[in-house]
Amino acid sequence: MHKTIAFVVFPGFQIVDLAAITVFELANNLPGGPRYDIQMLSEHGGLVASSSLAKVDTLPFSRHDYDTVLVGGATSAITATAPFLEFLRQAGAASRRMASICTGAMLLAEAGLFDGRRVTTHWCQARQLQREFPKTKVEEDRIFINDGKFWSSAGMTACIDLALALLEADAGVEIARTVARQMVVYHRRSGGQSQFSALLELEPKSDRIQSALSYAKANLRKPLSVDELADAAHLSRRQFSRSFRLETGHSPAKAVETLRVEAARTMLEQGNHAIDVVARENGFDDPERMRRAFIRAYGMPPQAIKRGLRQTQAA
Repeated sequence: MHKTIAFVVFPGFQIVDLAAITVFELANNLPGGPRYDIQMLSEHGGLVASSSLAKVDTLPFSRHDYDTVLVGGATSAITATAPFLEFLRQAGAASRRMASICTGAMLLAEAGLFDGRRVTTHWCQARQLQREFPKTKVEEDRIFINDGKFWSSAGMTACIDLALALLEADAGVEIARTVARQMVVYHRRSGGQSQFSALLELEPKSDRIQSALSYAKANLRKPLSVDELADAAHLSRRQFSRSFRLETGHSPAKAVETLRVEAARTMLEQGNHAIDVVARENGFDDPERMRRAFIRAYGMPPQAIKRGLRQTQAA
């Protein structure tokens, strides 16, 4: 029997999220297929316009017992009606699994389906998700997360990573790899979604805090104590610690770790350095400390990132 994939949209949805459907479409064309029956759903049915005004034809909500329900996201605030949220609750109970793409996590959280669960969403909305729905356990750097029957993905193209993982769970790793090759994407993308500059993410508002961060980035091999960073900012230790957290949202120690991890990852990806050399050059006391920092930042150790890079280069 074919597994029914229900993709739920709403006015103003982000059309790039529909790329997830291509994963299941291509899987249907492989030996042993077709595997999936794909349905587009909306609250009222008919044509639904995306944020780019491109429209998709949909069926209205009428049943809840799908194999998999995917809920798309949007690049602007989403307002869900009571019937929409009730559909999500009933579908979450009746379907085998349910997944959010990007800010679709907000909808599942509003429906109460993510209470007590590990979830992710687009990095720029992760803290808002945690703030508005404190019962969720948001991990803002993950590409996708599976917690029981519920899945969630980061923003935009992470819908493809999510769909490949769902396909692999259904049909095995070789089928998922074949589809990934056809789509010219990574089967398993290494790292998390914070693959943007750590300095940009911290966004200090004053020149003094910016100077301290620039000093830290240029001197990662040093211990970089709070007193040393405060001196670089020309502030007292107390003024520096208070101002730093207010401007960046992080402690100085956490910010330095973020800079070290980013630099260490770049060194791993751009050279053939040994793990202990990378750790030493970026100020980690030992490889084990760097390993723990990588797991906090990317969800995987540096060895896994290095191995994934070798496999990509070989392919």
